[in-house]
Amino acid sequence: MLDLLFRALFGGLGVAAVAGPLGAFVVWRRMAYFGDTLAHSALLGVALGLLFDINLNLAVVVLCVGLALVLVTLQKKHIIATDTLLGILAHSSLSLGLVAVSFLDNIRIDLMAYLFGDLLAISTTDLYWIYIGGAVVLLLLTLFWKPLLAMTVNEELAKVEGYPVEAIRLLLMLLVALVIAVAMKIVGVLLITSLMIIPAATARRVSNSPVQMATMASLIGCVSVGSGLWASYQWDTPAGPSVVVCAALLFLFIYSLPKFNRV
Repeated sequence: MLDLLFRALFGGLGVAAVAGPLGAFVVWRRMAYFGDTLAHSALLGVALGLLFDINLNLAVVVLCVGLALVLVTLQKKHIIATDTLLGILAHSSLSLGLVAVSFLDNIRIDLMAYLFGDLLAISTTDLYWIYIGGAVVLLLLTLFWKPLLAMTVNEELAKVEGYPVEAIRLLLMLLVALVIAVAMKIVGVLLITSLMIIPAATARRVSNSPVQMATMASLIGCVSVGSGLWASYQWDTPAGPSVVVCAALLFLFIYSLPKFNRV
């Protein structure tokens, strides 16, 4: 049992550490619905991975990255409003994934685990995916921090300064896709975005700079994972949703305090 808990803790902390800084950009750029769209499509990636007998993490990464590229392409064409486009893709991909899973009669699949996470079922292979994927995301965030921040503050000014705004925007979307893919086992496709948004939104209340907000978001995410796992162990509640509930309680607590400077 302790082995399961330690793997769950290490996996959750790995995801929280990388979801914090990335979540800061999601909050700043108001990309929460975009994250939801990619998260919902992850179930379709699972179904396709099972259908073609390939690694599920790889299948989800490929599908999420592919959908991010499709979104960028469709946004450029201005065929339909972005929020409408995201709504169509989110629910269509989730529904298609659910339908595809129903046809996999010869394969046993715990649908609830993919929808709401199964933190205690994290394997050593999952840990490799989480930490390698997380390291890649953190490295790219570090390398492209200045252009990402410049684009977030003012895209026109970023273009004047010589930053390739379109490429940087695509990079941010691809990083969100990668984090969603590796975090699927933690909180499930329906709750993945919460692990990026809630800690970042909480950190915004008590931060004075972008770097401080990114760091605080990681710390708050890690606290949420630890307290959520403890609550799950004590009261036999689902681990993934327990983590999200703890993050939400931290959010409410911080926002009940006197107002701090905001980023």
